[in-house]
Amino acid sequence: MPDIKHFDPDAALDTALRLFWRQGMATTGIQDIVTATGLNRSSLYATFGGKRELYLASLKRYVELRSRPKYRRLAEDGRGLPAVADFFESLIAARCSGEHAGWGCMAVNAQAGAEYGDSEVRALLERHHQDLRDALRAALVAAEERGQLAPGVDPGPTADVLALLAYGVNLRSRAGADARALRATVTSALASIGRSPTV
Repeated sequence: MPDIKHFDPDAALDTALRLFWRQGMATTGIQDIVTATGLNRSSLYATFGGKRELYLASLKRYVELRSRPKYRRLAEDGRGLPAVADFFESLIAARCSGEHAGWGCMAVNAQAGAEYGDSEVRALLERHHQDLRDALRAALVAAEERGQLAPGVDPGPTADVLALLAYGVNLRSRAGADARALRATVTSALASIGRSPTV
């Protein structure tokens, strides 16, 4: 078996991340990770610590590599509602097709899992939520400046609503919801906050 000096920690962490993402923390055992990585327990423990530490490292990596870049692009896009629509379209495509279809979002999954009882996990998830909410609010402020929002639509509370919609897309897709149904829901939600075209 490889020892700690002869394996790539990033590759091992990516393998653990995929297991935790797909299966959740509670149902992923150290033996699952040993089998998937081909490493022995002593190498994993010496590099990452126990299962909790390995999960935290995986969750942090997921947020840094998968969530934050998307949120940053949304916040900096500047197009307003079209950027929000593209964000949701990309989210639905990622959750309902391809290699990770049906896995949901690792961060959203964690909010409903036993791991949420860990204070460090909760703090990370709260930052993740705030990043999503802030990105949506930035896009909605751009929409407001472009005259795209319906009268009375406040970017702050609306960002909270859209963040919850994103969580719903993640959870429903994990439960097998059809992409067309999710798109219809998102389209309806965005239509309700957009300014109607003048005739």
